[in-house]
Amino acid sequence: MKTLLSKPWIWSFLGALVVFLATIAFTRGVGTGGILTAALSLAVFTVIVGTGQMFVITLGPGNVDLSLPANIGLASAVAMKVMDGNDAMIAVGLLAALGSGLAVGVANYLLIRLLRIPPIIATLSSSFIILSIDISYGRGLQIKPPPGYADFTNIQIVGIPILAFVTVAFSVGAAIVLSRLVYGRSVLAIGQNIRAAWLAGVPVERVRFLTYALCGALGGITGALLAGYFRGASVDIGNEYLLSSIAVVVIGGTSVAGGKANVPGIWGAALFLVLLLTMLNTFGVSPGLRLVLTGLIIVGVITAAGGQKALR
Repeated sequence: MKTLLSKPWIWSFLGALVVFLATIAFTRGVGTGGILTAALSLAVFTVIVGTGQMFVITLGPGNVDLSLPANIGLASAVAMKVMDGNDAMIAVGLLAALGSGLAVGVANYLLIRLLRIPPIIATLSSSFIILSIDISYGRGLQIKPPPGYADFTNIQIVGIPILAFVTVAFSVGAAIVLSRLVYGRSVLAIGQNIRAAWLAGVPVERVRFLTYALCGALGGITGALLAGYFRGASVDIGNEYLLSSIAVVVIGGTSVAGGKANVPGIWGAALFLVLLLTMLNTFGVSPGLRLVLTGLIIVGVITAAGGQKALR
């Protein structure tokens, strides 16, 4: 048990479990299965976006992608417009959304590299440009997703969304990349000490380019999935993923100082945030108080995890 509690990711899962138990205690067990299904359905999007953000943050202090919400919104519009309600165009639409997100990620890196401005400023600036493009391109877009695609994003197997199975496989792949592949180890090395990594022969700028491109691509595919799940594109569809994508990384045990990533913790943190919102809604908490309580509880979970690390 001591060894298990020393793992930084365990606190996110413990937090999710506590929130879930509090919710079902309040409802006296009514709708327990529905709560779990809804939590898994919504958590998968946060996990995908959070994984991309995790890779970027692992590069070291100052690295973050604030363009994700605008990226997601634009990709959702691109996917729906390309698919145009036709099942035969699903694959093409997904590729278009992936390409849209990839282009955003590449543009972010070029802003950082060529203009030599901090990533937080570069990605925030690019988000305004992307949002403007999205407004002119996708505002008022009324195209529904193809029936087959909408059905796929909502399919459940024994009460578990099929997207959850796909995302678990994706997370396993991300963990393997970090621990086994040269690229993943290079990301960790750069985050630990960028100069030492460069002296050791790590192609620092190539790895940074690939990381921002990866984060952008994951944001793009998330936009396409959200459009299918919610039956349409929206300029605001990715707004909640600005802070949540960063929160799941921090709560999940990834170091904001870089050099240390934690894939399992992203799942725990995503479930924690979704279940926390569900619990506060169930309790009838007002929106203003809900934001305050959410912030305080997140700080508490981060403090608990950090305190265990300091004690160790």
